[in-house]
Amino acid sequence: MIGRWRIVEADLWDRDYLNLCGPATITIGDDNNGEIAFGALQAGLDVSYSPSMVFFTWDDCDEMDEVSGDGHAELLDDGSIEITFAYHNGDEAILKAAPDTSSTAC
Repeated sequence: MIGRWRIVEADLWDRDYLNLCGPATITIGDDNNGEIAFGALQAGLDVSYSPSMVFFTWDDCDEMDEVSGDGHAELLDDGSIEITFAYHNGDEAILKAAPDTSSTAC
């Protein structure tokens, strides 16, 4: 699951909100770090790994407010991942992401 994934759907938000400030993505690094960005949220991830899942805590800002939470991502049979994403004392969402195939070539 290490790599960059494009968040393509969520149970709480529509696609316009997910891509509000740019493409909705989650990046899972091999160094216990990662990033997630969707809507107005941009956050760093502290990641731990198991054979078929990653677990993470996150914190940063959403619409200029400090926020934090936790979650996990699981690899599905179709090659996508399902992310359970929870705000501390707040909403919990289920996100689906596919491998990011976008090109950054000039």
